[in-house]
Amino acid sequence: MNKIFSTVPWAAGSNIYEVNIRQYTPEGTFTAFSEHLPRLKDMGVEIIWLMPVTPISKKGRLGSLGSYYACSSYTSVNPEFGNYDDFRKLVQQTHALGMKLIIDWVANHTGLDHHWTKEHPDWYIRDAAGNFTERNGWKDVIDLDYSNKLMRAELIKAMQFWVTEFEIDGFRCDMAHLVPLDFWQEAREKCDQLKPLFWLAECEVPSYHDVFDASYAWHWMHVSEQQSRGEKTLHDIREVLHSYSQYPDGALKLFFTTNHDENSWNGTEYEKYGKATNAWAVFSATWKGLPLIYSGQEIPNFKRILFFDKDTIGWEKPLQLHSFYQTLLALRKNNPALITGETFILPTENSEAIMAYLRRSGERIVLVLLNLSQNEKCKVAVKHEWLSGKYQSVFSGMNYSFASEENFELLPGEYLLYESI
Repeated sequence: MNKIFSTVPWAAGSNIYEVNIRQYTPEGTFTAFSEHLPRLKDMGVEIIWLMPVTPISKKGRLGSLGSYYACSSYTSVNPEFGNYDDFRKLVQQTHALGMKLIIDWVANHTGLDHHWTKEHPDWYIRDAAGNFTERNGWKDVIDLDYSNKLMRAELIKAMQFWVTEFEIDGFRCDMAHLVPLDFWQEAREKCDQLKPLFWLAECEVPSYHDVFDASYAWHWMHVSEQQSRGEKTLHDIREVLHSYSQYPDGALKLFFTTNHDENSWNGTEYEKYGKATNAWAVFSATWKGLPLIYSGQEIPNFKRILFFDKDTIGWEKPLQLHSFYQTLLALRKNNPALITGETFILPTENSEAIMAYLRRSGERIVLVLLNLSQNEKCKVAVKHEWLSGKYQSVFSGMNYSFASEENFELLPGEYLLYESI
């Protein structure tokens, strides 16, 4: 690509919180969700990502409410969530608290009764019999035809609508790799002319970083889950992380232990990671990239949330992990070592149970020690010249003086996090 896009300054060291509006409150509306904004601000959330806000097709609907990702219009609001004014107010309230808001954009396909099916049936892929079709095995959607220039132009106009009318701050682009890269390039050029935006791709194709600021760390997530089951090792995970280090300069990876797909279809983070769940959350917030938190992780949430039917998240007071995430996100916000710093993986004798690494920017250093085993209590000796100095435990607040070689002991799933002072 000839065009080089710059990441908006507020995104590079940020974090993302995914909102499942339908399940977030008993009401399942923008207005009801907005009451949680001050709490999320206090937790340290900076970017709110809303799952699709568009109306859901009724034809072919799965379950009683259908999939967010089977839309019937690109420029309307799902009436179950509210109206245009409710959405506009939510964006304004988010901005007033100093946070940003991005929306989910589903460009590969529409629902079966999207109004384009009647107005512009030639904008869709057809099978040999001339019927609308879908190439990925989903039953409730049909694929758009990206050889049609008129469709492309109208879809970009629809994206611009949300920027001009509501002043959203960016897009999370669903299954981005199924859509031609040159479409995304044109969409970004035209949308960014209205306002500099943040672009997140649900894909793991390095070339898509020609357009997108961030992409999913799906490979890391799958291998880390396999490691928790004993099918892969931390060596395999380090190999994945090395592959990410070969991405284009400035490319950000999105790390997560769960999201809407993972929770509903593959199990909660606790089902996947067991005792190491919170240790992997610490990793997600301290490795180079962006961390994602999904609705309810701060409870914590131990249930699989239904995807196609109403299933309200079970909020409890006090939220047991609010301060956990608050501490992690504050560290990211305030310590440049986690944003622009170098990363050095520390060798340990227990390298298949322990992930140990240093992040450093100038005089600022962060030490991360994670026991990612399910059963093994580990003694760990780490050695590096960066280590020597005064540190504070990020979670306990206690101060320590470290030499260039130190010994630690971690229980299964335990995490230790220190920053230089």
